Amino acid sequence: MEVEAMVRPVVEAAGLELVDATFSRDKGRPVLRVIVDCDGGLDLDTIGEVSERIRRRLDLEGFDPGPYALEVSSPGVERALREPRYFARAVGSPVRIKVRSPGAGAEVFVGTLAGADETSIRIASESGERTVPYDEIASARTVFDWAADLRARAREKGGAR
Repeated sequence: MEVEAMVRPVVEAAGLELVDATFSRDKGRPVLRVIVDCDGGLDLDTIGEVSERIRRRLDLEGFDPGPYALEVSSPGVERALREPRYFARAVGSPVRIKVRSPGAGAEVFVGTLAGADETSIRIASESGERTVPYDEIASARTVFDWAADLRARAREKGGAR
């Protein structure tokens, strides 16, 4: 049985969404990485609970690749966008999109994800708005403005006195 098929029911039973499950080697050691998400974000207790449930399920299914590490996490604030549903969730967010252009190599667009449907996305930037079909996207991720976040936190601290 495929790892994702073993993990998915456990994740969904916990009320979470399975974003990705990959088994690979990291610096020579086998690692099973499971990325989960939910509306409103995750806390460490939830990640710990689902991690323990996943480990029990894998043991019951006889998953035995030898010693391995299980890493369960959220996608993080800067998350990869791979499927139309992830793009749809990120509408309104700052993004970085690498686009394959036939004959022209790759172009990178940084802007705000203005829209997403089943076939394409719209990205708005200082140079205007562009529609990009999913099959032309080489990579995409949300972008978090760390400096703006730090400024906002500093204002909140200063205003709380």
